[in-house]
Amino acid sequence: MASILFIEDEEELRGLIGDSLAEEGHDVAVAAEGREAIRLLASGAYDVVISDVSMPGDVSGVDLAELVEKRYPRTRVILVSGHARAQLPAIPATARFLPKPYRMSQLLALLADAAKGQ
Repeated sequence: MASILFIEDEEELRGLIGDSLAEEGHDVAVAAEGREAIRLLASGAYDVVISDVSMPGDVSGVDLAELVEKRYPRTRVILVSGHARAQLPAIPATARFLPKPYRMSQLLALLADAAKGQ
């Protein structure tokens, strides 16, 4: 199974999705915002980063995806947002996008694809 860094500013959703991913057998670390995610990335290796696009603070999910693409090219990124993709800033070509609200099955399918490097 994959080693996942899950970043979500909504505490309840962070706990729910993080626990669900762990129940699926994944090794999951969670962060509430971008700076915390950057610290976790620097201290461990992750197969996949799943991040909300809009987060508090000065590091957005798009910023995080760009950093991962440059510093950790083997790590795949899935960005989620309640906004339509057309309303968001440009997303790195290597990142996958999942609109909110999403079903866990949709996230797991994207995660399986991302883990394969597709």
